[in-house]
Amino acid sequence: MIPQARPPYCNQLDGESCKHPTGSQYAILLSSFMLISIGAGGIRSCSLAFGADQLGQINNPNNKRVLEKYFSWYYTSIVVSLLIAFSVIVYIQDKAGWKVGFLVPVILMFLSALSFFVASPLYIKQKADMSLLTNFARVIVVCIKNRNIAFPFEESNLSFSEAEIKFFCGGNILQLLHFWSDENAVISFLFRFLNKACIIRNPDDITPEGVVSNTWSLCTVEQVEALKVLIRVMPLWSSSIMISVNLSQGTFQLLQAGSMNRHITPGFQLPAGSFTMFAIIGAIVWLVLYDRIIIPLASKIRGKPFSVGVKVRMGAGLFCSFLGMVVAAIVEHFRRRKAIESGYYNNPAGVVNMSAMWLVPQHVLIGVAEALNVIASNEFFYSELPKRMASIAVALSGLGMGVGSLLASLILSTVNNVTKSGGKESWISSNINTGHYESYYWLLAVLSSVNLLYFVLCCWAYGPCADQGLSKLQDGGKDDKDLKEEELHKLGNGVTNGEEKSEEDGV
Repeated sequence: MIPQARPPYCNQLDGESCKHPTGSQYAILLSSFMLISIGAGGIRSCSLAFGADQLGQINNPNNKRVLEKYFSWYYTSIVVSLLIAFSVIVYIQDKAGWKVGFLVPVILMFLSALSFFVASPLYIKQKADMSLLTNFARVIVVCIKNRNIAFPFEESNLSFSEAEIKFFCGGNILQLLHFWSDENAVISFLFRFLNKACIIRNPDDITPEGVVSNTWSLCTVEQVEALKVLIRVMPLWSSSIMISVNLSQGTFQLLQAGSMNRHITPGFQLPAGSFTMFAIIGAIVWLVLYDRIIIPLASKIRGKPFSVGVKVRMGAGLFCSFLGMVVAAIVEHFRRRKAIESGYYNNPAGVVNMSAMWLVPQHVLIGVAEALNVIASNEFFYSELPKRMASIAVALSGLGMGVGSLLASLILSTVNNVTKSGGKESWISSNINTGHYESYYWLLAVLSSVNLLYFVLCCWAYGPCADQGLSKLQDGGKDDKDLKEEELHKLGNGVTNGEEKSEEDGV
């Protein structure tokens, strides 16, 4: 809209020489990209967790199902918005120009921000606390300082003062007992070295009020456990990277569609770039079926609320992604064979007599795979990580997609360099008919199958999720309070070693 903010118009088709943009014009353009990135980083990493804070009620027995529905419909809203962006907004930009095309998102973002701030007084807001990255660094530094110090007591004969209990875990003796006991979760057993961050080197480090004199010499149980949980979920997080690699193959699917018959009717054909819509449609249809038909029907048959575990859904998403690559390889095999039979071996622009609708199944499988895996991953990270790490939990999925895109580029360049060595035609040649895109898809299918086995191994090593333990407890007819009392009684007998201690001796 501002002529001075961009180079003057020129027509390169007529051979007209175009003026290059100035440094200040480049700076304006790059600053807009920077602002979009900062805004997207804040929204994408916080909005999901912030919305879950409004709905999450620990005392509600249906809390798990409420959050599951929220994660599903949150993702559905994103998918629908993508559908609108790739259709309506693109149409407006194409017909009315870039000024109007960009003005529409500006107005929508303004209305979004306005509605957010108007409703701000109604929201549940978590108070800001110390930086988690600082806490993680503190735990590592204190562990290194205490690396040569042996544990000062046997776990069967623990003894803590009231000040120590107040500092380490805010007065929650059960949490402290679990932290040091043999019956603690696998997470503390595997990363026992990190427990040294809670070893008291000098009794004077903690005041009677439970305040530590030097925060870089002693850590709380919560700080140590937060780092352990983050490390523990990373293998499962890494297993979702491969699905992002498969999602990054849109360019090749565009070439496939461009070389096939895309006519729906004699007078209308789908644009090659519109086939990605089938992935979005597949995701929407699956989410509606799952939330409105499958889950209610299963709950009615069982006679009680039913939900599919997050790790099961994550694995199902990885399996659908694997199937999508298999289907893509098979379709490409037949497409290439028909192209060669039609004499299009050296003519990548030739359209083979094969309907482009054969590409729909692979797009639908990829869309369903993303819907299954992304939603389950967000729910898994949000449920497993501590409440104060909710934004980090949600950001992990976005981080995985970014790493997946980089890995896809690495795989692509490696395949290109290896397959074209010795003067051979590259698998991913610019000529889709002389290349071997089906072999590239088979490679991704093999990598996806290996990744699926890796995921199963990670699930076995991880053990049950936090919600699985609660489900088993509820099925046994006990609530969480009863369990805590039993554990406290059992651990308490071991802690005091069968002897009563006065308040002055500690708890």
